[in-house]
Amino acid sequence: MGRYIDEILQPGERVLYSTNEHWMYFLPAIAAWIMAVVFLVLSRMVAADALIWVCVALAAVAGLAALYWTATAWFHRWITETDVTNMRVVHKTGFIKRRTFEMSLDKVESVDVNQSILGRLMDYGDITIQGVGEGTETISTIASPLAFRNAITTRPVGT
Repeated sequence: MGRYIDEILQPGERVLYSTNEHWMYFLPAIAAWIMAVVFLVLSRMVAADALIWVCVALAAVAGLAALYWTATAWFHRWITETDVTNMRVVHKTGFIKRRTFEMSLDKVESVDVNQSILGRLMDYGDITIQGVGEGTETISTIASPLAFRNAITTRPVGT
């Protein structure tokens, strides 16, 4: 299955910038993997048989949770695409039930970037695109939101 943007490009249209959901979606999975390792290490350090089995059981539960959260974060990132072409902004999410947002670049009135302190440190944030007669659309938790905004607002000389 190819990328959505490659399937909908019009003649003469080219992708200028692509981004995705930020990798922070993996943070719960990373924390769970760390907990699984900690419980496994603890199981090797305790002497009582009962405590060994408790640590191994907790490691197994944390490992299963980590596996689930890793898979869901990966799937969420896999089914989401956000692109800027020389003609429009395109955002697609969903696998079976697809939701797309497309706005012509000449209809974009403003592009706002909202970042928390953590978002600024880790380079993610929310983009709100206001269109002339098109309404408002917010794209949440994308990587490199300032570069994405610049790709939308930068116009080549002569156009």
